[in-house]
Amino acid sequence: MTVTRRLFGAALAATAALGLAVPASAQSATQALASESVLNSIQEDGVIRIGLSIFTPWSMRDINGDLIGFELDVGRQLAEDLGVEVEFVPTSWDGIIPALLAGNFDVIISGMSWTAQRNLTVNFSDPYAYSGMALYSNIAMTEGMTIEDYNSPDITFAARRGATPAVAIASEFPLATLLLFDEDGAATQEVLNGNAHATVASQPSPDREVARYPDTLHIPFDVLLDPSGEAFAMRKGDPDALSFFNNWIAAQWRSGWLEERHDYWFVSDDWADQVPAE
Repeated sequence: MTVTRRLFGAALAATAALGLAVPASAQSATQALASESVLNSIQEDGVIRIGLSIFTPWSMRDINGDLIGFELDVGRQLAEDLGVEVEFVPTSWDGIIPALLAGNFDVIISGMSWTAQRNLTVNFSDPYAYSGMALYSNIAMTEGMTIEDYNSPDITFAARRGATPAVAIASEFPLATLLLFDEDGAATQEVLNGNAHATVASQPSPDREVARYPDTLHIPFDVLLDPSGEAFAMRKGDPDALSFFNNWIAAQWRSGWLEERHDYWFVSDDWADQVPAE
């Protein structure tokens, strides 16, 4: 009986020790995650590095060559609330996710829409902006066409390589020919020159281009393609950063600041005299 009681007591002690070890292990794992968060390195370095791609009016160069736009306002306010400086890292769109994964910057804030394919590689915050894409086309080349007519091998679209509009075109008009370029401006120029029938871009770019070239371009259909939200993109495995960014975005929506900044850059043209004439 004595041996049995000792064995039983030892078993109880082992069980108790195991019970204590589980919370300790969980706490250790939580601390490790926190120490590895990009928020920790941002605060240690005193700077947040933001990757973006030049895309009017999200981000662009003013007449002095400085970066301005909706993304710049968002990034600067985010840095101010974090108590750090901000460094913007302009990056080509098709290489922006690989550059994030390589550690070239801490977060992407560049009008990036959530997609399932992208989400396999990066995590997304809650939306900090909402927009949709519109098709605009060469009037002389597309007059009288229905939207179904655009889904034909005889129709050529132009779009920025790797961007959401290119994906939307391939999905909505799979039979059409698609020319890919590194910049949105090149896609529009192909339509203006008559080398492509149409292109697709996030509003308000289509409205602005049609207003600039009313004799050549038009928006033939009152339809938004793939209406969606734009979100911050960050490396996976960082719940602390995801939580902070989501809470920050929610606070800016509640205060009305995000809506006010969005309307300034996307609804008004009060900023137009700040950028070089095209």
